[in-house]
Amino acid sequence: MPRNILGTVLPALKSFAPSRRPLLWAVAAGAVLVLAVSLVLGGNARPGAAAAAERVLGEVAAAQAAAKDRSGGYASLWLKGNDSTLVERGGDVPADGTEDVRSIECGTGWLAGVRTDGKVYLRSSMAGTVEDDPAKVELPDCVSPEARDALLSDLGVQQSWPPPEAARLAAPAGDPGYRPAYHLTPEQRWMNDPQRPFFLDGLWHYYYLYNAHYPEGNGTEWFHATSPDLVHWKNEGVAIEKFRNGLGDIETGSAVVDTEGTAGFGKGAVIAVLTQQHDGVQRQSLFYSTDNGYSFRNYDQNPVMDNPGAEHWRDPRIVRDEANNQWLMLLAEGHKIGFYTSPDLKQWNYVSAFERDGLGILECPDFFQMDVDGDPAKRTWVLAASANGAEEGRTTGLAYWTGAWDGRGFSPEGGHQWLDAGSDFYAAATWDDPRLTDGQRKASRHAIGWMNNWAYARELPTDGWFGAASVVRDIRLESDGGRPALVSTPTPALQSLEGEPVQVPGATLGDIPLPALPESGAFKADIELEKPASAAGEARLLLQSGGRTYATVGYDFETGKAFVVRDGDVVAAAPDRAAGTGARAAAYEYRQARAVEAKSGGGTVNLTVYVDRSSLEVFVDGGRQTLTSLVFPPAGKKEARLAAEGGPVSLKSAAVTPLAAIRQ
Repeated sequence: MPRNILGTVLPALKSFAPSRRPLLWAVAAGAVLVLAVSLVLGGNARPGAAAAAERVLGEVAAAQAAAKDRSGGYASLWLKGNDSTLVERGGDVPADGTEDVRSIECGTGWLAGVRTDGKVYLRSSMAGTVEDDPAKVELPDCVSPEARDALLSDLGVQQSWPPPEAARLAAPAGDPGYRPAYHLTPEQRWMNDPQRPFFLDGLWHYYYLYNAHYPEGNGTEWFHATSPDLVHWKNEGVAIEKFRNGLGDIETGSAVVDTEGTAGFGKGAVIAVLTQQHDGVQRQSLFYSTDNGYSFRNYDQNPVMDNPGAEHWRDPRIVRDEANNQWLMLLAEGHKIGFYTSPDLKQWNYVSAFERDGLGILECPDFFQMDVDGDPAKRTWVLAASANGAEEGRTTGLAYWTGAWDGRGFSPEGGHQWLDAGSDFYAAATWDDPRLTDGQRKASRHAIGWMNNWAYARELPTDGWFGAASVVRDIRLESDGGRPALVSTPTPALQSLEGEPVQVPGATLGDIPLPALPESGAFKADIELEKPASAAGEARLLLQSGGRTYATVGYDFETGKAFVVRDGDVVAAAPDRAAGTGARAAAYEYRQARAVEAKSGGGTVNLTVYVDRSSLEVFVDGGRQTLTSLVFPPAGKKEARLAAEGGPVSLKSAAVTPLAAIRQ
């Protein structure tokens, strides 16, 4: 979209105080999205394309009516592979002459979209007309504007945001040198485990474990941050304080919105069930909030679950099991995950356990339903836990299984897989968007992780702050080699931080310097590589500082593996200290290269690399594999180069895009 369209919007935004701008950027993004969508939808389509769209949307309307008559509910519909047949449970719908068709459903209606000849057309259950302007489509009460926008995104309509101010592309004044620009970090002291966010009254509410007394004092509490878009964050302060009820500090748990008031604190109360630890004994306590999660009160009958004598008994993950009308809790219990059920979030009953050896101590479990390839007929449960992959040549990360849940026990369909192959993605939490339809919520979720590793978390050269959260990702469950696998991509709102990209033309890789990097050290590199004829070449992105390579991101066409090496940064390059075996072990673990198999199916490989001063997140081929790692460059001018090793590799294209800071 031409940026001069925003000429009337930007001056108005800039007139507001800087402290208010992040929220206003998010609000403006909605207006710009509608404008961008109108430009895409309202272009000059061929009359034949419009006729094809009207015909197919008529078929969708007929299929929805038939589904309603047949089962009493509407259906989710989508194209089946590339055969131009629209599929829904119980029948096929011809969709010839179109590029993509999607229909989302809810209890009282549906919304469908068709892309044909590069244009998108919409129709809903509220009217029989086909529109090329989303603002003109009347939505059923149960389809929100956010659900409509998600449908448009699935149809290929790209969102647009106003460009960030030039000042936001510079390093925030007074920031310590390694503090990330666009990742959430504590203003001071210590951050670790993310707590699953929830959406309430127009904002995402997110908590993380925080220790204001690190390194001198012990114990964590829940720090609260809010966001309109999961990118721009506002600090709200400590929401649940430690050492207030005689049961210890405040550790990992779950916050849920108790819509029906099952816990007895009123409908819409926010209930947090979490681990408290005192004298080495872990118990589960309940805290409740009646002000939308800004402050919490201690439940006077805590703990709601007393320790039965277990050493490891922590990190309660609570989900709503609607099919069985119950609350479900997962507890990390050493090498196993315990399952518990409750009618009211207070009284919990043990029902089963899931046990696995070879993955170390399991922590921070998660449990959710997803539709494989977006197909409700292939709905499955995903059990995830932070684990140790040392026996597999990995480090710590998020392991997961797919399988079935019968209301009492989980049955996996196969072995575990890993969500991220880097060194620093741990204690991850996932969640869905309640504004979307049920089918959309089962097709995609958000995820966030702690960018750190307990092997060396206390040995890093940060100044006054310790720990960071990853960028929020969108995850989907897609068929891969005959089994479902999680695919993750940066949440689209991250594009609101993007400045003007600088393109690099295609070439045979030798030693190609990339365009000048932003002084802030925050940027994205998009690289498309072509498989060499010999299939023996290796492509490398060299990240340099002061003329020295401190980290390498690469792809080896011979082995089909993507990798990250950080043996030249200040942590890895430091000599082993004589402080003891712990420090030496931490340095050894930090120096290990990380690699993951990511076979190039079509002869090309796409690497999207997010760099933010002291971190990098690599998404391979649209997120089919990811690697997240901390990096600490030495002092000096920051540069990046593309190179090849072991044979020629063709660069099809590359671009470097500066990314704005989320605070000033």
